[in-house]
Amino acid sequence: MIRILTAGLLTSILAACNFGPPVATTSGYILSGSSVFPEGITHQAGSSAFYVGSTTDGTIFKGKLGTAATQVFLPAEAARPTAVGLKLDPQGRLYIAGGATGKVFVYNVATKALVQSFDTPAVSATFLNDIALTADAAYITDSQRPVLFRLARTPTGLGTLDAWLDLSGTPITYGAGFNLNGIASTPDGKYLLVVQSNTGKLYRITVADKSVTEIDLGGETLTNGDGMLLDGQTLYVVRNQNALIVPVTLSADFASGTVGSSFTDATLKYPTTIALSGSALLVVNSQFDKRGTGLTPELPFTVSTVALPR
Repeated sequence: MIRILTAGLLTSILAACNFGPPVATTSGYILSGSSVFPEGITHQAGSSAFYVGSTTDGTIFKGKLGTAATQVFLPAEAARPTAVGLKLDPQGRLYIAGGATGKVFVYNVATKALVQSFDTPAVSATFLNDIALTADAAYITDSQRPVLFRLARTPTGLGTLDAWLDLSGTPITYGAGFNLNGIASTPDGKYLLVVQSNTGKLYRITVADKSVTEIDLGGETLTNGDGMLLDGQTLYVVRNQNALIVPVTLSADFASGTVGSSFTDATLKYPTTIALSGSALLVVNSQFDKRGTGLTPELPFTVSTVALPR
């Protein structure tokens, strides 16, 4: 008798046979355009809306959970030529890291109006990459210069953007390639967690005294670490070129962690970052490996929904 295998049964068999990382059930969202090359995403618990940015022209897309097609929320404009990391605060302000522009943009999502844009000091190389929010600030990584930026914020307004932490002389040593990338804050705002893409190391930064400690992963590394999500004591790290998501179980003081089993999905295409949606992850498929002369991305660009392994 010929038995037809369903996709779910085949996935289970492959996982049981150890043919690579576990593969989760998925669905996806569509970003219209032939050269979107998205990077950042943000979604708040309790909301049906999420936002995704294009690194090519700065377009911001708005998606609705359960609806496959997204809509253009902020059209491309010359003043905002790219969008990398994104975060949305409880006051409905959308923070956008401006990559090589060295700028940070903040918009009111209710009105779509620009609240304010901020410049960082001009340097030969900069790439404002990812953003983490605490109760009183937004922290922004720079993958090219060894500085962590801080934008003061209150429920009613924004302060100044400062070069908050000079990483020179700390355990974080910048080298060739992309350095600090993903960043997450602990719920109490006491610590910032950052990943260095080119070394695969995780670090804990204590906000009160700006001290930097490498997180002990027992010899493991997370090379190509990109976007991160902290859920309780579990830190999920996207390894972009590897198309993997890695859970790291962190100690109570966030000083050490155990790297768990990586997982992936057949729809992932050079994933960059993630956002939490219930018991699933929204995963941005950048296709950065299909960007450049003679390369062709697979259309449409998408955001995958990947169930968390249980």
